[in-house]
Amino acid sequence: MMNFYIDNPALKFQLSHPLMQKIVALKERNYADKDKYDYASRDFEDAIDNYEKVLEIIGEICGDIIAPNAEGVDHDGPQVVNNRVVYAPGTQQNHETLAQAGLYGMSLPRQYGGMNFSMIPYVMAAELVSRADAGFANIWGLQDCAETIQEFASEEIKAEFLPRVCKGETCSMDLTEPDAGSDLQAVQLKATYNEKDDTWYLNGVKRFITNGDAQIKLVLARSEDGTNDGRGLSYFVADNKHDSTIKVRRIENKLGIKGSPTCELVFTNTPAKLVGTRRLGLIKYVMSLMNGARLGVGAQSVGLSHAAYEEALAYAKDRRQFGKAIIEFPAVYEMVSTIKAKLDASRALLYETTRFVDVYKAYEAIEAERKLESEEKAEYKEFQKMADAFTPMLKMFSSEYANQNAYDCIQVHGGSGFMKDYACERLYRDARILTIYEGTSQLQTVAAIRHVTTGTYLKRIREYEAMPINPEFDSFRARLIAMTDLYEKAVAKVTEPKNNEYLDFCARRLVEMAGHILMSYLLILDASRDGIFRKSAEIYLNYGEAEVRKHAEFINSFKMEEVDMYKI
Repeated sequence: MMNFYIDNPALKFQLSHPLMQKIVALKERNYADKDKYDYASRDFEDAIDNYEKVLEIIGEICGDIIAPNAEGVDHDGPQVVNNRVVYAPGTQQNHETLAQAGLYGMSLPRQYGGMNFSMIPYVMAAELVSRADAGFANIWGLQDCAETIQEFASEEIKAEFLPRVCKGETCSMDLTEPDAGSDLQAVQLKATYNEKDDTWYLNGVKRFITNGDAQIKLVLARSEDGTNDGRGLSYFVADNKHDSTIKVRRIENKLGIKGSPTCELVFTNTPAKLVGTRRLGLIKYVMSLMNGARLGVGAQSVGLSHAAYEEALAYAKDRRQFGKAIIEFPAVYEMVSTIKAKLDASRALLYETTRFVDVYKAYEAIEAERKLESEEKAEYKEFQKMADAFTPMLKMFSSEYANQNAYDCIQVHGGSGFMKDYACERLYRDARILTIYEGTSQLQTVAAIRHVTTGTYLKRIREYEAMPINPEFDSFRARLIAMTDLYEKAVAKVTEPKNNEYLDFCARRLVEMAGHILMSYLLILDASRDGIFRKSAEIYLNYGEAEVRKHAEFINSFKMEEVDMYKI
């Protein structure tokens, strides 16, 4: 029997972070539920114990059921029968097992049947499920939609839909259309209000909808006649459990994550309920949902990276050539060690980002109940800013590293890695989507660059620089200070001309420079608390330092007018 939580001490380590006491106290409202629910946490220690018990259950299900099912699910895939999706047998078993174990609605309030967990254990669970099967993580992880309902919908809608999520009903976010992919302002699916029965009706087509035949659907639709931009879009929830007005036209035949049905849908007079306020669908609600989805892709990417590392390490130890295990050859052990360093770096960034989200979301919920004190308001704004800054960086780096690690995992396997006998070829195919959906790496750069130009990243880097570390890492910090100086000079050179085209051209390099420095600091801080991260901290610093210097050299030698050279 395998347990993906117990066998990974890096996750338990994250539960011991100094900020966890604050996060749990805010989420539990100082443990106000302990007199209402017998399963509610009584204090911090009890809350962490509850987190661990649930994570152990998920870890066991992942190791014993979801991971063994992954190859069969990849082979069988879902089907369309009478315009509805039928999951692969392994997918159905995964879903039913997690639902029966009560592992949906982890972060939802207890009044709806949820566990009221903070985001940290929920994201850990998402990482575990993704390590077992990144495709199935899309089905389980779309319970994120419930967070949008909880945050923005009416009490009536919450009472109707949130208990169903906690019981295991599936969700989807129906955003994209044939002519509206990244440009969601172009959405044309029509929402029409009927005064006679006080109901909205949806008509149109959606495409590339993950888990598209879900029972609870959040749909972005055009509610305002005569509009063509985001200001005419509203957000709706549609009940698809027994509805025949939503038809699955087809399931896309994808490169990877084959167990997750990606659907084209036709809505024909589908009844729906308005979430929040008209005209704010894209401007407010989808933006909030997308940030949560990007955090989810971060967890999915880290989980897949972990799977790639485990496959590479096991094969390198087992495979013998020229009389010894190939892990003993420098070219191989360097490759496996770099996979591990990128995994640890992206995981450190994942949980730092999640902590920022946890705190600001908790304050946001408290603000809906009472006015925040001035100190609370300041903290709320600061953590929200950091969450906004770190989320696109997390999504970009973790997804890129998942792809690199899956690629190198195949390389470690050699010719065998190209065969379907080994899991690494499935991991490689599954990883490819991670840099594309929920906003491509290029779009994450667009979101992140303003935090370069406004100094958000530099300010946070300086804060990490000032934090106490183990004295053995003083030389590491000195190197990071030199890297930060290169970054600061590069930012000044690019922003000084006030030329947006030049800034856009250099944006990816500047964001990457900031990311390498931030992740290096996070690993050093982690290594100062636990020696298991020391090796990755050193390896990643070496890697990041080379990348920062490479980008600095390019920017220093590049002239603004040379941008035209790259135009086709």
